[in-house]
Amino acid sequence: MDRRIFLRGLGTLGCSAAAHPWLTTLTLAATPGENRLVVIILRGAMDGLDVVQPRGDAGLAAARPGVLAKAVDLDGFYALHDGLSDLMPLWAAGELAFVHATSTPYRDKRSHFDGQGLLEAGTGADLAPAAQRDGWLNRLLAVLPGAQSETAWAVGREAMPILAGAAVAQNWAPDQDLQISPPARALLEHVYDADPLFHRTSVAAFDLAGMEERAGQDTDLIADFVAERLRGPARIAAFSLTGWDTHKGQERAIRRPLDQLQRAVLRLKAGTGPEVWGKTVVMAMTEFGRTVRQNGSGGTDHGTGGAMLVAGGAVRGGAVHGRWPGLAEADLYDRRDLMPTSDVRDWAAQAMMGLFGLDQATLEDQVFPGLRMDAPKGLIL
Repeated sequence: MDRRIFLRGLGTLGCSAAAHPWLTTLTLAATPGENRLVVIILRGAMDGLDVVQPRGDAGLAAARPGVLAKAVDLDGFYALHDGLSDLMPLWAAGELAFVHATSTPYRDKRSHFDGQGLLEAGTGADLAPAAQRDGWLNRLLAVLPGAQSETAWAVGREAMPILAGAAVAQNWAPDQDLQISPPARALLEHVYDADPLFHRTSVAAFDLAGMEERAGQDTDLIADFVAERLRGPARIAAFSLTGWDTHKGQERAIRRPLDQLQRAVLRLKAGTGPEVWGKTVVMAMTEFGRTVRQNGSGGTDHGTGGAMLVAGGAVRGGAVHGRWPGLAEADLYDRRDLMPTSDVRDWAAQAMMGLFGLDQATLEDQVFPGLRMDAPKGLIL
């Protein structure tokens, strides 16, 4: 099979392409000062209710009788999915926090493409598309005095929208020919099931490439590369992790992306070293959350409010931040989703204020146009 023809054929799978891109993207930039910011985009809509489980809310068990996995207690109300249990030493050390019931301004349509576009643009949903063509990390560089873009790295064919804009971009790729997440593989096998030739050929291609085994290797390579650059001149980094679109068999499907996320965080900590890690904030965010109730296939569908992971030596950890809205039906958004009580952009802006000393007016008018920041949230030391 011609690999180029095969890849062109994948382009028709719109939703899956956004939820599970086959090639991840990495961007880096240098700024003055010693503080570092790493942004990880969790593509596919991570289920915050499964990752940080509000077990103190009786509505959770009633809505999720077949989805909830084992979890480690955090504070008596929230528990952490055991797929992230290797991060518990960071929680104990005050280097890990979470934000719950948070979202971008995106509502209702629940499209991966639109949701990720708004997340990386960092704008309000009411702004014209032309105002969403650059990313908020690129606009951050524009307002930092003396900031220079060292490098914007793209693993694959194009840079992440979050750093798109005036900053110069270049490419970097791990030594891998083809990367497809397990959910994307399952979808493709289903699509080609009726065509014996395409089915046999695609399955053989997946097996030869060894995608499932190599996904973790890619995560390690990317995290190690970012850590190396952060020890040098780079101060801002962003990359993506895929596989979070858990419509079916979520208890099993979510474990691989969770493992990749915890591996990325732990390798960043180990690779940067105590001095650099102590000045670093890692923010892992997703385009939207998932439905409160599980569906008939043991998964969850596209929702609204979600969760964010925040790690690093510059984080005020050991806490789950954000106001909990409750899971009673009257408390849900559209009676189906977790109600957002905060804006993802506000948390990112608070981190920029703490790390780089930016004032509120600059953050609201230039970095996140349309945002109106709340009072200080105490997330950054």
